[in-house]
Amino acid sequence: MNHPLPAVVLLSGGLDSATCLAIARDKGFTPHAISFRYGQRHDYELDRAVRLASNLQAASHRIVDIDLAQFGGSALTDAKIPVPKADSIAEMGSSIPVTYVPARNTVFLSLALAFAETIQSRDIFIGVNALDYSGYPDCRPEFIAAYETMANLATKASMENPRRLTIHTPLIDLTKGQIIQTGVALGVDYANTLSCYDPGSGGSPCGHCDACLLRAKGFAENGMTDPAT
Repeated sequence: MNHPLPAVVLLSGGLDSATCLAIARDKGFTPHAISFRYGQRHDYELDRAVRLASNLQAASHRIVDIDLAQFGGSALTDAKIPVPKADSIAEMGSSIPVTYVPARNTVFLSLALAFAETIQSRDIFIGVNALDYSGYPDCRPEFIAAYETMANLATKASMENPRRLTIHTPLIDLTKGQIIQTGVALGVDYANTLSCYDPGSGGSPCGHCDACLLRAKGFAENGMTDPAT
């Protein structure tokens, strides 16, 4: 009997990672979700990640504690740095915003790589996107390709297993609207996701940060109302 291949899926609790988890499952993998309590300003997204892992039938879900807040340098880890707000996407800045967390995806992928090795997985899914996104350098295809090359040099499993480790980025060339369309077709309940960088009490989205504006654009493109608002 053939058993589905295990895959590690990075799950933040946001729209993109939820869709990525659904895609991994749809492709026939057995998804093992991994989330991070990394010193972010709120835990609301992790509450969503727990729900998503259950609803989308992840085989396991780990929340790993690290502390990127001790380095600071980001509005997502330092409450003294305000999260940029705007009334429209046209008002979003063109430079890398202060919501960029230094080396975050490099750190997250390294821990996902360690997890993958322990469960004998050669597949990691991450919901990075290079179209409707905030301009983070660690969401670009060049970064993912370079990391994958490094990952295949870095582990015992890569030395002993003839099958290369693959970092899957199924959303990287999709608009936010296309991502939502894909997720809806796969049964993702976006009411259980949170994308906001600066949510209010109970996790209510602010509606004006980059993540909220891009999310609103995606639902508008599909003629839909965001179920999480």
